[in-house]
Amino acid sequence: MIAALICVISVVLFLQFFISYSRSIIAAYRMSELSEQVREVVGIEGQEVNSDQFGRLVQLVRLCPQKGDDRTDLKVVGVYYWMMGILRSAARQLAPRVTSWAERERAGCAYFVAVALDRRIAYSRDLLAQQMSDR
Repeated sequence: MIAALICVISVVLFLQFFISYSRSIIAAYRMSELSEQVREVVGIEGQEVNSDQFGRLVQLVRLCPQKGDDRTDLKVVGVYYWMMGILRSAARQLAPRVTSWAERERAGCAYFVAVALDRRIAYSRDLLAQQMSDR
């Protein structure tokens, strides 16, 4: 019985840490502004990114060369996006406020991926410029 209690407490603490870590990553990327080029490519108007664009943004990020510093963060935010989708679906009928909060969190995840795409495009541009100058 004590082992089960320790297991449950460990899982709850891990989830709490995971959610805090995910939200801190998303908050750090929220400080970045999207370039006009990424907004045009993705079809984003203004600074808001729709949560439904998450999958397409992830596919675009996978097409860009990896800079190497955001791969783990992308996986963490992907799991967090999935968790918020489950929470949104579960709370749809019972708690509309939780549903709207989960949707805002999912939009934050999509914005995170859009900023990661912006950074990877800038990195690709820098690589191309460096290769052109080496010739």
